[in-house]
Amino acid sequence: MTVTLPPFEEVAIFHGHVCPGLAFGYRAAEYAKECLNTGRSADEEMVAIVENDACMIDAIQYITGCTMGKGNLIFRDHGKPVYTFILRNCEKAVRIAQRNSFSLDALFPEAGDIHARMNAGTATDADRARMQEIRSAMIGKILTAPLDEIYECREVEPHIPEHARIFRSVPCGVCGEPVSEQRARVQDGKIVCIPCFDEYTRGW
Repeated sequence: MTVTLPPFEEVAIFHGHVCPGLAFGYRAAEYAKECLNTGRSADEEMVAIVENDACMIDAIQYITGCTMGKGNLIFRDHGKPVYTFILRNCEKAVRIAQRNSFSLDALFPEAGDIHARMNAGTATDADRARMQEIRSAMIGKILTAPLDEIYECREVEPHIPEHARIFRSVPCGVCGEPVSEQRARVQDGKIVCIPCFDEYTRGW
């Protein structure tokens, strides 16, 4: 099938700004749809497992239809630009990982020095203007580079997660606010929410 994508500018409106991270997510979503030969997930036909919580994820949600609210976007806090996409109907999955060789630091070495001055509060107006130019060039490079230059896409064994379930809410015995029962804790014989729970640990 022909992979169709919304314009990058449309995704940026959803995200709130234009940035290299959003461009990386845009291309990862494009690669997933191409590798799996699929369209946008209307419900839970596709599942995305994302290993960071950065700007990339908004593009992936918008383009693939895998969202936190539908339960078909699963976040794992690994801090990695790596994404696994699973098709439930054909039990096929691909893992898309950014290549080390595609490094913005290497492609745009000037950016590091300007970032350092900006963080130190010593950047000039010329520095800030130059950084805008560099960011635009970064985005252009990401959006136009061959997909297999940016990412490695390999087929993996699908571990298909359970469909999202709806759980009953119960009132917290401390704050009184509703909490989904599968997230509730028991403390002093009362059902409590996680923020009100006094966790017991001995460092394990």
